[in-house]
Amino acid sequence: MLQFVFRRTLWIIPVLITISLITFVMMKSTPGGPFDVTSSGRDMPKETQELLMRRYHLDEPDWKQYLIYIGAWPTGNDASGAPIFKGVLQGDLGPSYQYKGRGVTDIIFAPPSVGGSRWESRFGRTATLGMFGFVFGVALGLPLGILAAVRHNTWLDYVSLFISTLFVSTPGFVLAIFLMIIFGLWLKWLPIAARTWNTWQPWLLPSFCLGVGLSAFIARLTRATMLEVLRQDYIRTARAKGLSQNLILVRHALRNSMIPVATVLGPALAGLVTGSFFIESMFSFPGMGRMFVQAIGQRDYSVILGTTLLYAALIAVANLTVDIVYAWLDPRISYK
Repeated sequence: MLQFVFRRTLWIIPVLITISLITFVMMKSTPGGPFDVTSSGRDMPKETQELLMRRYHLDEPDWKQYLIYIGAWPTGNDASGAPIFKGVLQGDLGPSYQYKGRGVTDIIFAPPSVGGSRWESRFGRTATLGMFGFVFGVALGLPLGILAAVRHNTWLDYVSLFISTLFVSTPGFVLAIFLMIIFGLWLKWLPIAARTWNTWQPWLLPSFCLGVGLSAFIARLTRATMLEVLRQDYIRTARAKGLSQNLILVRHALRNSMIPVATVLGPALAGLVTGSFFIESMFSFPGMGRMFVQAIGQRDYSVILGTTLLYAALIAVANLTVDIVYAWLDPRISYK
């Protein structure tokens, strides 16, 4: 097992390099640049553009810019003798072109105020919102799927299928619009775009919008896998031995039916933790998703690359975790 984990961990490195290269090529293929206009929306003077392009090495050939970004090409030292840009290989995600004087690592992980908690950073807020959505999705989806499988072809099964089909077919941003109109404008129970997120009320609507799609998918997948497992011979044998229905479900059926569900839970958790771009933008949530959308519009290359690499790294770690969980769920699975 340890050798398998070590090999899979090493494979994450070329995967991240490939993703960074593809993202870099796509960004460079998009018209426009980070210094086309000023922060006020006016056209930036040509002399200022050239100065900023030279400062951030954007006047270099594309291949050299990429090598500088990953840290394979030196950029020289500043007045203190420290490297101007260390590169991604040394944990430096680069300087932001729009947040003057700040690096991408600082923007993502640093708290907004001195002495603040890391969970107040953009990544911390997005991770918290994603965990709320994930817990809601699993807490609703698993019981709904199990209930539909156990009560197969009854009204409970039909209601569960209707709810899960409705939610899985409704995009998150469409559901967000309806919830904002109903609970924010008509009933005025919950804030739509809160200025502060120190209370629990502003978190409810975006968490629900993130988790409802996951819960519907988990419910449908759990129902399908549970029905397949409940038809297996060893379940019939357990019933013939006189075991109770609850014991059969918990000890035999549920654990074996969780393998396909675990396959989607890992990447789903990573995706929710790194943020939903549309949901965060719609609720003005100060997280990574909203920052990523703004960075695309501003052509802030370092922020786009840094956020994409962070998302890819979390997905890779989540897939590795899923493979390890496989062996725990099913002892027949072994890695050599």
